[in-house]
Amino acid sequence: MLQVYDEDSLAAAAPDEIGDALEKGNIIKFMPCPIELPGNDALETLRTELPRQLKRKNVSYHPEADKVTGLDDDSRIKDLAYDVLSAHRNRITAFLRKVMPTLASNIKAGTCSFRPLEEQGRNLKPHASNELVHVDAGAYGATNGDRILRFFVNVNPEKDRVWASKGAFPDLFEKYGRDAGLYESLTPTLERGPLGKMRTSLLNGLAHIGLPLATVLDSSPYDRVMRKFHNYMKDTPEFQARMDDHQMFRFEPFSAWMVLTDMVSHASCSGQHALVYTGLVRLEDCRLPELAPFNILRAAA
Repeated sequence: MLQVYDEDSLAAAAPDEIGDALEKGNIIKFMPCPIELPGNDALETLRTELPRQLKRKNVSYHPEADKVTGLDDDSRIKDLAYDVLSAHRNRITAFLRKVMPTLASNIKAGTCSFRPLEEQGRNLKPHASNELVHVDAGAYGATNGDRILRFFVNVNPEKDRVWASKGAFPDLFEKYGRDAGLYESLTPTLERGPLGKMRTSLLNGLAHIGLPLATVLDSSPYDRVMRKFHNYMKDTPEFQARMDDHQMFRFEPFSAWMVLTDMVSHASCSGQHALVYTGLVRLEDCRLPELAPFNILRAAA
């Protein structure tokens, strides 16, 4: 499930090799991180100050509004967070288009966040907790079947970031889809109707005029089914406790990894200080569309 690339193997990778591996449900790890990282002084300031000033779960740069959320407007490090996160987002987008020319050809670069708090023991409500295994649903709003790609960098200079997974969506849906009640929510197309499209346009418009979190309110029939599966996983202690197919992964300081998080179940068991990029990959750009959750659900419908 884990494929590791060093500098030599990354340089030798075929154009669609990494993209295909992602679509098959693999986690792609890079040692070392293949992109330029923010300077040491900037990272140390963010590591020190963000935990003290955080107002939300994360500090995030939202490109649709060109602003940072999660800090007070008068925060003395808001400009630094803006510079670091917006530049990091641009570097990752360029890297993805280079190493995955098919899958990332039309990628929609979304938010870029800094996660400054220790994941272990945060005592969050289940639906907000990163410690519980889940698949992602609705990357800050409706995906309408597009794929959620996340690129992580552990910027903790001393501690690993530890992940867990219980496998990929095709197997999880086969095992737990009925228990989760997903078949009751399936529709023949899983696509938005005219009213849904109008809602999306309205919320996107609000995001562009300075309300970046408006898009979080958007949804679609597909995204609602995925949210139901996400919630089932987090709300079901028996699922969390099962150890069949349970795997653990460690990501060392300044390593990077990426994964289709709508495909691969995951949990952040421990770790502090990570940069997280979110992008939406168009379903029509997938080379293995039959493995995409949208098409698996549509076939089941």
